[in-house]
Amino acid sequence: MELIDTHTHLFVQAFDEDRGEVLRRAREAGVSQFLLPNIDVESISRVEEMCMAEPDCFPMMGLHPCSVGEGFRDDLRAVKEALDRNACVAVGEIGIDLYWDKTYLKEQQEALKIQCEWAKEKSLPVVIHARDSFEEIFEVIDEVNDDRLTGVFHCFTGGVEQGQRILNYGGFKMGLGGVLTFKKSGLDAVIKELPMEAFVLETDSPYLAPTPYRGKRNESSYVINVAQKMADVYEVRLEDIAKATTKNAKSLFAKLP
Repeated sequence: MELIDTHTHLFVQAFDEDRGEVLRRAREAGVSQFLLPNIDVESISRVEEMCMAEPDCFPMMGLHPCSVGEGFRDDLRAVKEALDRNACVAVGEIGIDLYWDKTYLKEQQEALKIQCEWAKEKSLPVVIHARDSFEEIFEVIDEVNDDRLTGVFHCFTGGVEQGQRILNYGGFKMGLGGVLTFKKSGLDAVIKELPMEAFVLETDSPYLAPTPYRGKRNESSYVINVAQKMADVYEVRLEDIAKATTKNAKSLFAKLP
């Protein structure tokens, strides 16, 4: 059984003490590939170093919306240089986050537009972070979408209508992580109304650990808990979910070997 963790921050300090063990557990659970989304200028070197050291880890380069401020254009230049010099599988993690602060909404929208254009130029998917911001992101995607734009709305927590709107763009999927396993999330009822082909698996580790690890550090081996919940929702075997989501991930992230 093969699983792909399409979104994991294994390079952050939370894993500095036992990164090798975390990787071992994930591989034993069937995870064959790990996709690492960049956060800001400071994290670029960590992403690069880990992907050089671990052949089953693959870099994405982007500027996280929570890292977008007044000097975002300078940060974007550094991210673009990293995107150009690495064999990246996506432009990410990008998007809009209005949960903590709405001060830089215009800057976040502009950064999202710019990075979507990079993705189209390089034939790469975008990995979109959406928190309290679906409508603001849809405004941008409505403007820049064409048959060259593909991507994933990572950590999808929307409703059926939002999920269908994402699919109607033509080149997008949605990432499912630990939130799917939360009893009160309601996400299980949402995804049941959408096709299995719409989803890829992720952990977003070290954040958003699934049940029964909720509140603890998340890690890539726990992607199997998300897969099992997805299997329960669709009433199929775990192996069927692994096969389908791995196929979906390799189709979307076309630069993966």
